[in-house]
Amino acid sequence: MGADNLNMRHLGTYVLWPESILANKNLKSVFSDTSLTASLEKFNPQSSESQASPDVGTKSGLDNFRDKFPAAIRSKDGHMVRSRAEALIDNALYDYKLAHAYERKLPIEEDLYSDFFIPTENVYIEYWGMETDPKYLERKKVKLEIYKKYDFKLIELTDEDISNLDDHLPKKLLKFGIKVY
Repeated sequence: MGADNLNMRHLGTYVLWPESILANKNLKSVFSDTSLTASLEKFNPQSSESQASPDVGTKSGLDNFRDKFPAAIRSKDGHMVRSRAEALIDNALYDYKLAHAYERKLPIEEDLYSDFFIPTENVYIEYWGMETDPKYLERKKVKLEIYKKYDFKLIELTDEDISNLDDHLPKKLLKFGIKVY
């Protein structure tokens, strides 16, 4: 028996991924925040941080708020969110019994995350909470252009909506056929 067969028998089954898959931007982003990144790079030695596109595994100028505002508030369903308003939104979605995700990457080439995503209806929710900050307003403008470019269903929430969320959010959800009462 050759050495290759011996190693296969003792190491178990494994998959050797083609380079094109290992270089996939979306696959890399899935592993970028986990300990599996090292494993991915180990089996793709030609890949390095210098070869990666700038928005994969790094923070762009528009997304560095994640570093400034860590998700430190736990909502009812266990999601860790970044603000009291996001906790109120997350808790409302939970109370409405709507399956939802927090900070879901949009299925596009651009490195963009929605605040919330309702997968059953493909509806994204953005909470615009810092509208007095010029950098935040620029980021908002870019995000809205991307949502429009891909024709994604979007619910926008502001501080005014948060002040009476139980009135505003159900009405906005209903526009997309989502009944919560």
